[in-house]
Amino acid sequence: MTDHQVVTRFAPSPTGFLHIGGARTALFNWLYARGRGGRFLLRIEDTDRARSTPEATQAIRDGLAWLGLDHDGDAVSQADRAPRHAEIAHQMLAAGTAFKCFATQEEIAAFREAAKAEGRSSLYRSPWRDADPADHPDAPFVVRLKAPIEGETVIADRVQGDVTMRNDQLDDMVILRSDGTPTYMLAVVVDDHDMGVTHVIRGDDHLVNAARQMLVYRAMGWDVPVWAHIPLIHGPDGKKLSKRHGALGVEEYRAMGYPVEGLRNYLTRLGWSHGDDEVFTTEQALEWFDLDGIGKAPARFDFKKLENVSGQHIAMAEDAALLHEIEGFLAATGAPDLTPAQRSGLTDALYCLKDRAKTIPQLLEKGHFVLASRPLEPDDAARKALDSVSRGILRELTPHLQTANWQRNDLEEAVGAVAEAHDTKLGKLAGPLRAALAGRSVSPSVFDMMLVIGREETLARLADATE
Repeated sequence: MTDHQVVTRFAPSPTGFLHIGGARTALFNWLYARGRGGRFLLRIEDTDRARSTPEATQAIRDGLAWLGLDHDGDAVSQADRAPRHAEIAHQMLAAGTAFKCFATQEEIAAFREAAKAEGRSSLYRSPWRDADPADHPDAPFVVRLKAPIEGETVIADRVQGDVTMRNDQLDDMVILRSDGTPTYMLAVVVDDHDMGVTHVIRGDDHLVNAARQMLVYRAMGWDVPVWAHIPLIHGPDGKKLSKRHGALGVEEYRAMGYPVEGLRNYLTRLGWSHGDDEVFTTEQALEWFDLDGIGKAPARFDFKKLENVSGQHIAMAEDAALLHEIEGFLAATGAPDLTPAQRSGLTDALYCLKDRAKTIPQLLEKGHFVLASRPLEPDDAARKALDSVSRGILRELTPHLQTANWQRNDLEEAVGAVAEAHDTKLGKLAGPLRAALAGRSVSPSVFDMMLVIGREETLARLADATE
């Protein structure tokens, strides 16, 4: 198989949001296809009509769009393809690779109970498997696949290695229900075949399904795709990731203010590795990603690590891209848009905000000094720093700043001289100065703030604080 033929797919059930585990599966499929000039397709497995809503489907599309995982062509609806799935079941009936089973639910339950009582396998074997069609009653039936009874089915998996299932452990699974609707097991195979999927990369909770799905491929004489079953994501305690570990949906991570590049990097690294590389760009991930780098053990989700990776991506980001991300974050969380003045102030300030912020809210908190307008409302810590002694020193500093050259060295000199005159350290004066300029006790350096907001605004804020 040549590289340009790679076709992968992401096939979520629309249950309300894009789960973080699903997001990683989509990302692995996207990276594998895009890195090889292949196609990445989206299929919505919406056959469960009760749970599948347009809103849920939209939430999945929104999550993929925010993550930058674009798919080729239109999304396929599995429910819309039910007639095609049924057509294949009828082809299998005609070919003798499937059969009509007239057993009732009661008969199957009675068989299972008797088998359990006698300590036999409760895998249902239908008496109709080899029945003469002349003996078929005029009654409802399901269509079952004729599974091989002897031998083995080997799943050649690119992550798990060869996984062997004994065929006597595989039942004659139902592919068409008595109401004529196809089962999930049939629908998945028909869709993957018709969509030309060459590589099925999905959670290892589907590993057993692969053995049963291979029987459909074989019955139809179709090429079996390359399987890659990836371990699930666990919480820090080693248990399957769930609500109690924290956020589950991608939109929650967006609302917490993780930059998309950081989240994408973290998810790529979750269960896959390339040497010791922890922080990398999407371009590098596209170049490096392969199935051999996926580990067999479940990956553990670690918020500290995510924060660390996110912080490095904020620090590495181009200003324009970061500003775009900030505006997207504000829109997604329902916060007001930036005013033109705030936008230009933030643009000027980004150089001194990026280095230690791990999330966008942290960056905005550090940038409070350019986002707020006079008179600033100081927080409690800032108010404490502005006692009468400090205010007196700031009054004294004002004329020095009125005449200083507005450059870092000159500003440092002016503030240093006033600190020296009061026999105090520069750091001691930085607290009240920070409180006056930012209204906060945490901010960039006071000299960065002065340079960003300029002489006029600096003096006006000092005047407000010392009144």
